[in-house]
Amino acid sequence: MDVKLMITMFFEFFKIGLFAVGGGPATLPYLMELTQKYDWFTMEDLTNMIAVSESTPGPLGLNMATYTGVHAMGIFGGIVTTMGLVLPSIIIICIIAAYFAKMNENKYVQAAFKGIRPAVTAIIASAVLSICKVSLFVIHENGMTPAWKSMILCVIILGLLQIKRLKKIHPALWFVVGGIIGVVLRF
Repeated sequence: MDVKLMITMFFEFFKIGLFAVGGGPATLPYLMELTQKYDWFTMEDLTNMIAVSESTPGPLGLNMATYTGVHAMGIFGGIVTTMGLVLPSIIIICIIAAYFAKMNENKYVQAAFKGIRPAVTAIIASAVLSICKVSLFVIHENGMTPAWKSMILCVIILGLLQIKRLKKIHPALWFVVGGIIGVVLRF
Protein backbone atom coordinates (compact mmCIF):
# COMPACT_ATOMS: atom_id res chain seq x y z
CA MET A 1 0.00 0.00 0.00
CA ASP A 2 1.45 3.35 -1.10
CA VAL A 3 0.81 5.73 1.81
CA LYS A 4 2.10 8.76 -0.11
CA LEU A 5 -0.36 8.06 -2.93
CA MET A 6 -3.21 7.66 -0.43
CA ILE A 7 -2.41 11.00 1.21
CA THR A 8 -2.14 12.70 -2.19
CA MET A 9 -5.47 11.24 -3.30
CA PHE A 10 -7.12 12.26 -0.03
CA PHE A 11 -5.97 15.87 -0.30
CA GLU A 12 -6.80 16.16 -4.01
CA PHE A 13 -10.36 14.99 -3.32
CA PHE A 14 -10.50 17.14 -0.18
CA LYS A 15 -9.78 20.16 -2.41
CA ILE A 16 -12.47 19.04 -4.86
CA GLY A 17 -14.95 18.66 -2.01
CA LEU A 18 -14.01 22.08 -0.67
CA PHE A 19 -14.22 24.03 -3.94
CA ALA A 20 -16.76 22.15 -6.10
CA VAL A 21 -19.75 24.32 -5.29
CA GLY A 22 -22.86 23.11 -7.11
CA GLY A 23 -22.85 19.37 -6.64
CA GLY A 24 -21.57 16.53 -8.79
CA PRO A 25 -21.32 18.28 -12.17
CA ALA A 26 -19.15 20.96 -10.55
CA THR A 27 -16.55 18.27 -9.77
CA LEU A 28 -15.99 17.57 -13.48
CA PRO A 29 -13.45 20.36 -14.17
CA TYR A 30 -11.44 19.28 -11.13
CA LEU A 31 -11.51 15.64 -12.23
CA MET A 32 -10.44 16.69 -15.72
CA GLU A 33 -7.50 18.51 -14.14
CA LEU A 34 -6.56 15.31 -12.29
CA THR A 35 -6.30 13.47 -15.63
CA GLN A 36 -3.57 15.90 -16.65
CA LYS A 37 -1.84 16.03 -13.27
CA TYR A 38 -1.76 12.31 -12.36
CA ASP A 39 -2.01 8.95 -14.09
CA TRP A 40 -4.90 7.77 -11.91
CA PHE A 41 -7.28 7.75 -14.89
CA THR A 42 -7.52 9.07 -18.47
CA MET A 43 -10.14 11.31 -20.09
CA GLU A 44 -11.69 8.17 -21.58
CA ASP A 45 -11.82 6.64 -18.09
CA LEU A 46 -13.48 9.87 -16.91
CA THR A 47 -16.24 9.57 -19.50
CA ASN A 48 -16.75 5.95 -18.44
CA MET A 49 -16.84 7.07 -14.79
CA ILE A 50 -19.50 9.63 -15.64
CA ALA A 51 -21.60 6.98 -17.39
CA VAL A 52 -21.26 4.58 -14.45
CA SER A 53 -21.82 7.33 -11.86
CA GLU A 54 -24.90 8.65 -13.62
CA SER A 55 -26.39 5.17 -13.89
CA THR A 56 -25.85 4.19 -10.26
CA PRO A 57 -27.69 5.52 -7.21
CA GLY A 58 -26.07 8.33 -5.29
CA PRO A 59 -24.51 11.72 -5.95
CA LEU A 60 -22.40 11.99 -9.10
CA GLY A 61 -19.33 13.48 -7.40
CA LEU A 62 -19.35 10.91 -4.63
CA ASN A 63 -19.70 8.01 -7.08
CA MET A 64 -16.88 9.39 -9.18
CA ALA A 65 -14.59 9.86 -6.18
CA THR A 66 -15.20 6.30 -5.07
CA TYR A 67 -14.71 4.99 -8.61
CA THR A 68 -11.41 6.88 -8.93
CA GLY A 69 -10.10 5.60 -5.61
CA VAL A 70 -11.04 1.99 -6.37
CA HIS A 71 -9.65 2.30 -9.90
CA ALA A 72 -6.29 3.63 -8.64
CA MET A 73 -5.83 1.84 -5.29
CA GLY A 74 -8.58 -0.70 -4.69
CA ILE A 75 -11.24 -0.68 -1.97
CA PHE A 76 -9.17 1.27 0.55
CA GLY A 77 -8.45 3.88 -2.13
CA GLY A 78 -12.19 4.24 -2.68
CA ILE A 79 -12.73 4.84 1.02
CA VAL A 80 -9.91 7.41 1.16
CA THR A 81 -11.11 9.41 -1.86
CA THR A 82 -14.73 9.29 -0.68
CA MET A 83 -13.76 10.56 2.77
CA GLY A 84 -11.60 13.25 1.19
CA LEU A 85 -14.52 14.47 -0.91
CA VAL A 86 -17.09 14.35 1.90
CA LEU A 87 -15.08 15.75 4.81
CA PRO A 88 -15.10 19.43 3.70
CA SER A 89 -18.89 19.34 3.38
CA ILE A 90 -19.25 17.88 6.86
CA ILE A 91 -16.98 20.56 8.32
CA ILE A 92 -18.73 23.39 6.47
CA ILE A 93 -22.21 22.13 7.37
CA CYS A 94 -21.27 21.97 11.05
CA ILE A 95 -19.97 25.55 10.94
CA ILE A 96 -23.00 26.82 9.02
CA ALA A 97 -25.39 25.02 11.38
CA ALA A 98 -23.87 26.89 14.31
CA TYR A 99 -24.37 30.29 12.64
CA PHE A 100 -27.23 29.59 10.21
CA ALA A 101 -29.65 32.29 11.30
CA LYS A 102 -27.01 35.01 11.19
CA MET A 103 -25.52 33.84 7.89
CA ASN A 104 -28.86 33.38 6.13
CA GLU A 105 -29.79 37.02 6.64
CA ASN A 106 -26.33 38.45 5.97
CA LYS A 107 -26.38 40.60 2.82
CA TYR A 108 -22.74 39.76 2.03
CA VAL A 109 -23.41 36.02 2.14
CA GLN A 110 -26.44 36.46 -0.12
CA ALA A 111 -24.40 38.60 -2.53
CA ALA A 112 -21.58 36.04 -2.55
CA PHE A 113 -23.99 33.27 -3.54
CA LYS A 114 -25.45 35.45 -6.30
CA GLY A 115 -21.91 35.84 -7.66
CA ILE A 116 -21.02 32.17 -7.26
CA ARG A 117 -24.03 30.88 -9.25
CA PRO A 118 -22.94 32.25 -12.67
CA ALA A 119 -19.35 31.13 -12.07
CA VAL A 120 -20.50 27.59 -11.27
CA THR A 121 -22.71 27.60 -14.37
CA ALA A 122 -19.74 28.57 -16.55
CA ILE A 123 -17.49 25.93 -14.98
CA ILE A 124 -20.11 23.22 -15.51
CA ALA A 125 -20.68 24.37 -19.12
CA SER A 126 -16.93 24.13 -19.76
CA ALA A 127 -16.86 20.60 -18.36
CA VAL A 128 -19.87 19.59 -20.47
CA LEU A 129 -18.12 20.85 -23.62
CA SER A 130 -15.00 18.86 -22.75
CA ILE A 131 -17.03 15.70 -22.13
CA CYS A 132 -18.87 16.22 -25.44
CA LYS A 133 -15.49 16.52 -27.15
CA VAL A 134 -14.38 13.17 -25.72
CA SER A 135 -17.75 11.50 -26.34
CA LEU A 136 -18.50 12.79 -29.83
CA PHE A 137 -15.01 12.90 -31.35
CA VAL A 138 -12.20 10.39 -31.71
CA ILE A 139 -9.08 12.12 -30.43
CA HIS A 140 -5.77 11.07 -31.96
CA GLU A 141 -2.29 12.51 -32.46
CA ASN A 142 -3.25 14.43 -35.62
CA GLY A 143 -6.36 16.04 -34.13
CA MET A 144 -9.98 14.97 -33.84
CA THR A 145 -12.31 13.01 -36.09
CA PRO A 146 -16.08 13.08 -35.60
CA ALA A 147 -17.51 9.90 -34.10
CA TRP A 148 -20.49 9.88 -36.43
CA LYS A 149 -22.35 7.01 -34.76
CA SER A 150 -22.16 8.78 -31.40
CA MET A 151 -23.24 12.10 -32.89
CA ILE A 152 -26.20 10.55 -34.70
CA LEU A 153 -27.28 8.67 -31.57
CA CYS A 154 -26.97 11.87 -29.52
CA VAL A 155 -29.15 13.81 -31.97
CA ILE A 156 -31.73 11.00 -32.10
CA ILE A 157 -31.96 10.76 -28.31
CA LEU A 158 -32.15 14.55 -27.90
CA GLY A 159 -34.95 14.54 -30.48
CA LEU A 160 -36.79 11.73 -28.72
CA LEU A 161 -36.51 13.57 -25.41
CA GLN A 162 -38.49 16.45 -26.91
CA ILE A 163 -41.56 14.21 -27.16
CA LYS A 164 -43.65 14.65 -24.00
CA ARG A 165 -44.57 10.98 -23.61
CA LEU A 166 -40.91 9.92 -23.83
CA LYS A 167 -39.83 12.49 -21.23
CA LYS A 168 -41.79 10.46 -18.68
CA ILE A 169 -39.67 7.34 -19.27
CA HIS A 170 -37.42 6.60 -16.32
CA PRO A 171 -33.75 7.58 -16.94
CA ALA A 172 -32.62 4.03 -16.07
CA LEU A 173 -34.43 2.78 -19.17
CA TRP A 174 -32.57 5.33 -21.31
CA PHE A 175 -29.27 3.96 -19.90
CA VAL A 176 -30.29 0.39 -20.68
CA VAL A 177 -31.36 1.31 -24.22
CA GLY A 178 -28.14 3.27 -24.78
CA GLY A 179 -26.08 0.33 -23.50
CA ILE A 180 -27.89 -2.10 -25.77
CA ILE A 181 -27.41 0.19 -28.78
CA GLY A 182 -23.71 0.52 -27.90
CA VAL A 183 -23.29 -3.26 -27.78
CA VAL A 184 -25.31 -3.92 -30.94
CA LEU A 185 -23.63 -1.17 -33.00
CA ARG A 186 -20.26 -1.60 -31.21
CA PHE A 187 -19.58 2.04 -30.56
